[in-house]
Amino acid sequence: MTIRPRDVVVVGASAGGVEALRAMVAQLPADLPAAVLVVLHMPAGGTSALPAILDRAGPLPAGAARHGDRLEHGRVYVAPPDHHLLVSDGAVALSHGPTENGHRPAIDALFRSAAVAKGAAVTGVLLSGVLDDGVAGLQAIAGQGGRVVVQDPQDALYPGMPEHALQALTPDHVVAAAGIGEVLAKVTLEQVEADSQPAPEALRWENEIASAGRVGERVSAVGGPSEFACPDCHGVLADIDRGIRYRCRVGHAWTAEALVAAQGDAVEHALWTGMRALEEKASLCHRLAKLARERQSVQIAERYETQARETFEAAEVLRRQVVDRG
Repeated sequence: MTIRPRDVVVVGASAGGVEALRAMVAQLPADLPAAVLVVLHMPAGGTSALPAILDRAGPLPAGAARHGDRLEHGRVYVAPPDHHLLVSDGAVALSHGPTENGHRPAIDALFRSAAVAKGAAVTGVLLSGVLDDGVAGLQAIAGQGGRVVVQDPQDALYPGMPEHALQALTPDHVVAAAGIGEVLAKVTLEQVEADSQPAPEALRWENEIASAGRVGERVSAVGGPSEFACPDCHGVLADIDRGIRYRCRVGHAWTAEALVAAQGDAVEHALWTGMRALEEKASLCHRLAKLARERQSVQIAERYETQARETFEAAEVLRRQVVDRG
């Protein structure tokens, strides 16, 4: 029997996550016997100030992760924008694989890769955020024997992610962000059995999608086609987890919660687009009516004026719909 330390910590955060991350790393010991990998949801463009923020916030050196970096104890590796941060054997891997819940980097991609590569040696930490990002990844970590730590929802600026985690599984620890450092200091001292058995096939398949972007025919074998379209590419989504999670043929992943939110955004976009088109039509009809009257074409002018009035009324209906949604 081979014994190994529990020396990989993976952390996921979204809205309100910077404050939680700062509170967490401030309490980490300078001699933490583990590598810490962090994903914070962020826009794809530009650069991230998070490595510098975390480097100043606590005793551990923090920096942007680079592909191929070896995992070292006492260091914090931060996902760069527009790249999944993954664990591969004893190193960091960066990938431009399909988005998950519309995000890259994605929390679930990091958690899943750590569960596949390190098994019970992993501790997953889920912090402030909306919806249910990270929950499937925590379940993968727990399924491989790893530890699960969740920020107390009452301590989170956005409690959605912690609350969904508490509904889906029983964490080993539920604490305020400022108390997570102390918990990790103890958890990373634990010794675990090295599991010689590979991770479940479905887990390894999803991890391969995040790292290499390959999906292939497997998606139709894992789950049947749903009635929903992928918000990213508009391909048919396959139900891969009994209505809880979906993937499309090119690999984009969605939870049901995230899919509802994305569809809501699409509806609002369609309402604004429709309202703009109607207002432009009304304006054009007014202009044509004016030109018709200048040519003494009264009937044509009246027809255009009627169209303008009806179109404007339709635009007002859509405007009320948009306002009510807000």
